[in-house]
Amino acid sequence: MPALDDLLTCLRFPSVSTDPKHQPDVRACAAWLVEKLRGMGLTVELHETPGHPVIVAKNAHQPGRRTVLLYGHYDVQPPEPLNEWRSPAFEPTIRDARVWCRGATDNKGQLMAHISGIAETLAQHGDLPVNLTILFEGEEEIGSPNLKPFLEAHREELACDVVAISDTGMVAPGVGTFTYGLRGIACLEARVHGPAIDLHSGIFGGAVANPATVAARLAASLHDAEGRVAIPGFYDGVRDLQDWERAAWAELGDGEAETLELTGSPALFGEPGYTERERRWARPTAEVNGIGGGWQGAGSKTVIPREAFVKISFRLVPDQDPARILDLAEAHLRAHMPAGARLEVHRGHTGQAYLMDPGSPFGQAARRALEKTFGGQVALIREGGSIPIVQAFKDVLGVDTLLLGLALPDCQAHAPNENFPIASFEAGIRLNQELLRALAA
Repeated sequence: MPALDDLLTCLRFPSVSTDPKHQPDVRACAAWLVEKLRGMGLTVELHETPGHPVIVAKNAHQPGRRTVLLYGHYDVQPPEPLNEWRSPAFEPTIRDARVWCRGATDNKGQLMAHISGIAETLAQHGDLPVNLTILFEGEEEIGSPNLKPFLEAHREELACDVVAISDTGMVAPGVGTFTYGLRGIACLEARVHGPAIDLHSGIFGGAVANPATVAARLAASLHDAEGRVAIPGFYDGVRDLQDWERAAWAELGDGEAETLELTGSPALFGEPGYTERERRWARPTAEVNGIGGGWQGAGSKTVIPREAFVKISFRLVPDQDPARILDLAEAHLRAHMPAGARLEVHRGHTGQAYLMDPGSPFGQAARRALEKTFGGQVALIREGGSIPIVQAFKDVLGVDTLLLGLALPDCQAHAPNENFPIASFEAGIRLNQELLRALAA
């Protein structure tokens, strides 16, 4: 299958955007995609940015047709820990009717499904039913820092009626899934500084503040005992779910059992008053992503560390401003600092939450394409993850984004043994063709 061969080739590039040593691999992957798109008969340009390149490709645009912008990203997450992979992270392996490789689901499998669908249509008909603009970037996994400026600089060139992205998930195998909302994100790192050097815990213990203890207390202060975020003002203005959303999500099966099976957690825990899906898809959260300080090696080393850290991310919902949330979070952390230690806060990347009307004309076209591709009822969901560029498309280009995911819940994106079902890849090829036809109409 030539399309599958192309996917395997694309996956072999270790295009890890977060690691400077992989910069040549990111560029090589971009160069391969440029040649692939040109070979299909599209006009292609590789645009330099302060980071990794942006690829823009087009068919021959004609007056009177819908213009669709197709977005994807060719960068991937780091593969570590390498010892947990059943096969090498950048040697795509087919087993159990799936492709196993870093980037298989996020996002090369979904990206290549669209490319293959376009290639088939061009080979059969010589043209597409819409004016198509392809926009692929290499920095999504680091928050797309250069893409919004690129959109602003190329606003006229990228003008379109709607954006389409496949970088989200399906609720179950064979169930067409339309994601009409995403949570936003805001990140920070808090560093707690204490003594000028690591101290002997016997000689100085009890006389100075221990930064590791302070960092642990800061992390614990983020939630109350039942899992609510305890930062004052955090929930101000948060919209509750609509009745139709709660009813639709309740029909998708036992989300609690599915999450327990996927995560291996002994029990679920979270904000009271909401189901597991409601908490994951439509409620804001605060999560500790990393915490450390002091001796990490084998055995004991009785020290009071001179510093410690806690890394925190917030997943946000519509009407929550990431900058304001970081202001509130920093004020909360400072209010919980004891005497004898100093707090240093470094703010990380942010992104707005996104929400569109799945009943809009473009939303209905996307749902028709999903119905024809998969058959049966289309699942309408929000998703807990963040794609910051989606709101940027809305802000800069003034258009909505159709999020039509192909990832299954057990694809293990961002984890060892990431995988993508070949059936999802083939369905993605058909979905591309149905979607362009539906949008043309």
